[in-house]
Amino acid sequence: MPGREDNLKINFKIASTDHEFEQILTLQRNNHLTAVQEMNQENQGFVFAQHTLELLKEMAAEEPQVIAINQGQVIGYNLAMPLAFRNKIPSLIPMFKEFDKVSYKGKALNEYRYIVGGQVCVSSDFRGLGLLNRLYTETKNLLKDRYELCVTEIVSRNLVSMKSHLKAGFILASSYHDGSEHWNIVLQEY
Repeated sequence: MPGREDNLKINFKIASTDHEFEQILTLQRNNHLTAVQEMNQENQGFVFAQHTLELLKEMAAEEPQVIAINQGQVIGYNLAMPLAFRNKIPSLIPMFKEFDKVSYKGKALNEYRYIVGGQVCVSSDFRGLGLLNRLYTETKNLLKDRYELCVTEIVSRNLVSMKSHLKAGFILASSYHDGSEHWNIVLQEY
C-alpha cells in the first residue's frame, strides 16, 4: 500500500510574497512554545522565536527563506538568518553571544563564514516525511558557495527537534545554560 507521501505534491521554493510570509507566520504561531500544550511539546516539538512580517521580508532580502508547499499552502519553512541580524531579535542576542564562544575543528566559530538556522518548522500534518532534512538541503544548495557552516541552537527539552537535526547531519558543537533553559548549539558543514 503506498504511503501518504505518494499522494502529496510537495514543492520547495524561496518565499517571495506577502502571502507566503504570512503563512510562515501562521505556522510559526501554531507551533510556538506558547501554543503547543506542555504535555505535547516532547513529542511534537515547538519553536521559540517569533518574527514579524517586516523582519521576514528583511531576512528574505538578504538570504533565501526556503518553504515547502503542498496544494498552495506553506507546510514547512527554513529561515536563514545572516549574522547582520544578530541584534534585530532581542531574544536571540544571548544565542549569538554563545556562538562567539564556540570552536569547531580548532577554530573559533566566528572565523568561519556561517549562516544561522533562524528557525525551521514543519506542519504537524506533514511530519515524519523527512521535510526538515529537505528544507535544510534546499537551503544548503542555495548557500553553500557563500557559507561554510549552518549553525543553530535547540533547547535541550525539544527532543524531537534535536533528534531531527542530528538525523539531518547536524552535530553537537556545544551546550550552555542561560539561567532558565539548557541549550544545544548544533552545526552542519556546507
